[in-house]
Amino acid sequence: MTSELIRRVAFTIGALLICRLGATIPLPGIRAEALQQLFRAEPSNWSLLLVTGGSLHRLAIFALNITPYITAAITVQLATIVWGRLRALQKQGERGRQAIRKITFCLTTLLAAFQAYGVALGIEGVRGLVANTGGLFVFSTTVTLTGGTLVLAWLSEQITICGIGNGIALILLTTVAPGFLAPIVKVLAASRSGIVSSNLAFGLAAAVVVATVLVVLMERAQRRIPIIYADRQFGESKLENLSSHLSVKINSAGIIPIILASWLLSVILAAAGFLAAQGTQWPAELADQLAIGKPLHLTLYATFVIGGTFVYTACLLDPEEISERLTQYGGTIPSVEPGEATANYVDAVVSRTTLIGAAYLALICLLPYLLTLLAGVEFYFGGIVLLIAVCTAVDLDAQVRRQLALSREN
Repeated sequence: MTSELIRRVAFTIGALLICRLGATIPLPGIRAEALQQLFRAEPSNWSLLLVTGGSLHRLAIFALNITPYITAAITVQLATIVWGRLRALQKQGERGRQAIRKITFCLTTLLAAFQAYGVALGIEGVRGLVANTGGLFVFSTTVTLTGGTLVLAWLSEQITICGIGNGIALILLTTVAPGFLAPIVKVLAASRSGIVSSNLAFGLAAAVVVATVLVVLMERAQRRIPIIYADRQFGESKLENLSSHLSVKINSAGIIPIILASWLLSVILAAAGFLAAQGTQWPAELADQLAIGKPLHLTLYATFVIGGTFVYTACLLDPEEISERLTQYGGTIPSVEPGEATANYVDAVVSRTTLIGAAYLALICLLPYLLTLLAGVEFYFGGIVLLIAVCTAVDLDAQVRRQLALSREN
């Protein structure tokens, strides 16, 4: 490895170690006996741990994780679609990016503070958990959790700029990595003790291999649209038959639709729980039907994932903008007229590709529940944990290869 690549890897490892350190430092005011029980216990559902930001497992200063920052970034990106002023700001180069970054951090602070306040009230209400309850504990917990999220958001940016890989994905990976192999280990232990038959264990192992291979293939898959550029004259030399392609990934949205779907479900559950506490009957029944694994929960989950995939892909790929750029640089798609016809063609290709990607994401999200239903035993492998692990590995591989290629050129 080159010195630059070593420096980037070292910086990334150091930043991730800080993230793990913050996940072990407890919040002030928690009883020591309660902390011992929390740190001995392991979460039963690592996908749920990611959604809740860890606030239901270990009460650490980084308990909210980076989820509020991701939610704020998604909200700002979606706002650029409907708010022309924000969309114009996005096109102002570095100055516009810095302004959007400030807006994202402000929104992150508000979301994190709101969530931290709710967590603080919830912790205070648990008997025997807090040494000294009161306004001071709620205030200090809210400030600490909010600050922890902002530190993680800043670290994610620094990893992306100065390290290697996507900072957000790597921080999420450090959260769910311990639970990646946990279902497999539990099934193997149950098979040795005779609780699970060897045939069932073999079938689940095969499902793990197939699911992992599927995710790797789908994350690398892309639709290539051929592009031909007009001949260009540079002095006495003439460039002819210039060609290239426009790559459209099957899953252009990454893991964002899953996080967005999980956040929407949590908001619905929170609203239903609040209304149920006021004495209304139907919100309590709705909350019961939205419990994890129930048909309504799975249906809404898949629907939100598919809808989120289309919406987020629309943020990333604008057919009209692509058509304008092709016209600007003299590029055309074979057998397609420039202008509106090109935009319509690109829109049709992106829509079909996104449909495949959305169905794939929905299948992977429902995979843990489908495997549990078919096997008759709890086997929560797949979902967002598998996607984060594979997407991060694929991105790291691409960036390492890019750094090595740059070092050879220099």
